[in-house]
Amino acid sequence: MISSVRGTVLSAVGGNVIIEVGGIGYAVQVTPEHALALRVGDQAFVHTSFIVREDSMSLFGFETREQLAVFDLLTGVTGVGPKSALGVLSVLGPGQIATAVAAEDDAAFRKVSGIGPKTAKLIVVSLAGKLIAHAEPAARAAAVTPAGDQVVVALVGLGWSEKIAADAVDSVLSSTPDAAAFPVQTLLRLALAQLGPAQHSSASTARA
Repeated sequence: MISSVRGTVLSAVGGNVIIEVGGIGYAVQVTPEHALALRVGDQAFVHTSFIVREDSMSLFGFETREQLAVFDLLTGVTGVGPKSALGVLSVLGPGQIATAVAAEDDAAFRKVSGIGPKTAKLIVVSLAGKLIAHAEPAARAAAVTPAGDQVVVALVGLGWSEKIAADAVDSVLSSTPDAAAFPVQTLLRLALAQLGPAQHSSASTARA
């Protein structure tokens, strides 16, 4: 598997870039915006996804690991191929994609060429709860589940301020895969681990 490519840019036309590594030119498909940022003769580094099909082998390149992670999630949605996933990332950044999913805004995906209403809705449904770490802060807060709300209430009851409690729950949801689906007790345990014994001691003292 080819997970990254570093070398000299031989050409950058449209969304197709050729990067030479050790005398071998790798054809990498990137977003048009990314291609415009690359200059022939310059050194380039891209995170890549190597897609193997019955009739082809293709490399898709990204500036950040975050873009690559979202690309992999998009290609896991039924009806979304690698070119369509790249098309989504050409129009929307990872944060915008996460925010649209959190807001159940399939209209954002219908703006992408090749993504119809049915596929747009499927993207929102399939990626729900999987992109919280990439969302803007406001969207992460909106994505807190009812279980998360209960954990915040429990932490406030234990002596933490509502802001500190909400931040701890938000941190758990952002850093732990599928945390949004966890039961209350599991979320509470993880939130307490985030807060740590020292803060708990301070909170208890403040209550006294």
